Amino acid sequence: MNKVSHDQSSGELRSFLTMDPVPGLLSFDNMALRWFIRRDLLEEKTEPVTVLWKLPGTQKILRKQNEDGSLGNIKRKQPAAVNIRLIETWKQFRFLIDMYGSNRKEPGTARAAEFIFSCQTEEGDFRGFLADQYATYYTGALLGLLCNAGYTNDPRVERGFQWLLSMRQDDGGWTIPLLTHYLDGQTMYRFTSSRARPLEPDRTQPFSHNWTGMVLRAFAAHPVRRSSAEARHAAALLTSRFFTPDCYSSYRSADYWVRFQYPFWWNNLVSALDSVTLILPRVSPEINQALSWLKDHQASDGLWKLSYRKTGHADPARAKEMRGWVTLAICRVIKRILSKQHIYGGEA
Repeated sequence: MNKVSHDQSSGELRSFLTMDPVPGLLSFDNMALRWFIRRDLLEEKTEPVTVLWKLPGTQKILRKQNEDGSLGNIKRKQPAAVNIRLIETWKQFRFLIDMYGSNRKEPGTARAAEFIFSCQTEEGDFRGFLADQYATYYTGALLGLLCNAGYTNDPRVERGFQWLLSMRQDDGGWTIPLLTHYLDGQTMYRFTSSRARPLEPDRTQPFSHNWTGMVLRAFAAHPVRRSSAEARHAAALLTSRFFTPDCYSSYRSADYWVRFQYPFWWNNLVSALDSVTLILPRVSPEINQALSWLKDHQASDGLWKLSYRKTGHADPARAKEMRGWVTLAICRVIKRILSKQHIYGGEA
């Protein structure tokens, strides 16, 4: 194994942060987590990623794969118009791609991807999360996973990107089209649980940073589209909203910026930084502000908490390992930002 020294490889993190996060990360007895730490932080030569596909965590997900390629518990009750198979597959597909490095070369992962594509409409979006209503945010998040799974050049992925671009608000960001009509609760439930024609967005309404953040994962994962003017404009919009409340009632509180999880689901500071630092060529003042926040909120053990919300509670025991994954994601982002600062000499 071709190793670099711990002092050399983690030096840039240690020079910036108060505590070196690597020892705390290496204390986790999780082979997948340690594999990514070695590759991404210690910059060691690792075994092929296929070793992670044989781990119990990967196999547990794939053992429960359904005949149609979908993943997870499809017996959970949902309204008939909601595609429970797609929802459950989204949940498990995140783990396969982001925690176990799986891709289309793994047969079960390829079957799951084909199931996801089977839920794509002719227009290009993945529908079924909100019954027949447009789900821009899940379409973007799924496209990001599919790109990371090796489907970047698939024409179905391209169709999805074209659809996303067609669904932007006038300001260049995204929201959930349904939200732009400010429906009452009863009407909202009816539209998201029963058959109904999808409501077109009122494009004059502002973008939502929550849903723009999820959409941008697709652009960040695509080596060409991440450099597009549309992606960079939306990424700048997203950074302009760091630490502020959302424009819409769903996940409105600014506290949601500092509630973390991995694999990523909802938008938060870490998931947003993971995307915008791949999309934007330089480090903006807003990104530097977020970087300072992360530095100031590192715990004494070198890790980060899962939630800094004012109403939050101590991390439950079952979430202890997730702290390791969240810390890894934060360290990846910090390394990327420091690298950009070194190349470009600080803020743009």
